[in-house]
Amino acid sequence: MGELYLEYEYWVAVFQLFTAMLGMGATLTLRDFREVLIEPKAVSIGTVIQLVLVPLVAGGFIAAFGLTAGIAVGLALIAAIPGGTVSNIFTFFARGNVALSITITALTTLACLFTTPLILELLITEYMPADFVMPRMRIMTEIALALLLPLAIGMVILKLMPSIAEAFSKWCVRASLFGIVLIVVGSASSGRLDFAAFGATNVAITAGLVVVLMLAGWVATKAARLSSPDQSAITIEVTVRNINLGVMLKASLFPAAAAASDPIGDTVLFALLLYGSLQLLLATGLIALGRRGARQRAEAPMQAG
Repeated sequence: MGELYLEYEYWVAVFQLFTAMLGMGATLTLRDFREVLIEPKAVSIGTVIQLVLVPLVAGGFIAAFGLTAGIAVGLALIAAIPGGTVSNIFTFFARGNVALSITITALTTLACLFTTPLILELLITEYMPADFVMPRMRIMTEIALALLLPLAIGMVILKLMPSIAEAFSKWCVRASLFGIVLIVVGSASSGRLDFAAFGATNVAITAGLVVVLMLAGWVATKAARLSSPDQSAITIEVTVRNINLGVMLKASLFPAAAAASDPIGDTVLFALLLYGSLQLLLATGLIALGRRGARQRAEAPMQAG
């Protein structure tokens, strides 16, 4: 299983991301993007936090802790990728502004075609070999084909075949989850997920990043005096990254090979999967807080009356 996975790691990652974005696209219409015009303040703040504040926070971690190449690249990848479909789902459960979450996800997904290679170039060039050249065009092409294309296809399916769109989206999500299982099981069986090699310090640093990003999103939206549903949507959007895209880019930049040691690539993969697990735990807490706030807002008029 391990050697077979290593041979097809990149395509497993592409399959997982492609099906996830197909599923997301099948739930979106052009009307969902009206939020840009209806609430430009919240959309602008959320987008700036995603594209500017998040990379600055990751860059601060990289500079402050004197990280090795693997964990530095892992944190840079986490910062360079946008939010994903999971953030929209969590925002719904947290009683946040779902339309705002979807709009920010869509905008940052489009923007990452250009911002992802730029952020990676700024944050990790010094950690790569002297002859390394950031494959900007390859990254942009992969994002366009594995992220934007399936998103557009899904939207077309919803437009032309609305009767099957919901079921189609659910099966795509299930296929995407199966892809995640393949990545985790395949990586573990090939010996790529080694906790001892990753180290407790790197675990703490990765955990620190997810917590700081969550707090940064909350503080920034609080300072901007956004509504509670908007604060919830943006905070979740900032915390929950599109780890699927990160795994695909890792497989592209650091392709695994049987019988070959790749400490940088293995550390990057471990950091991505660890962050993905931690973000789900924190998002669960944000959902609980959001639902409690929604109940309080609903009860306030009754108590006043």
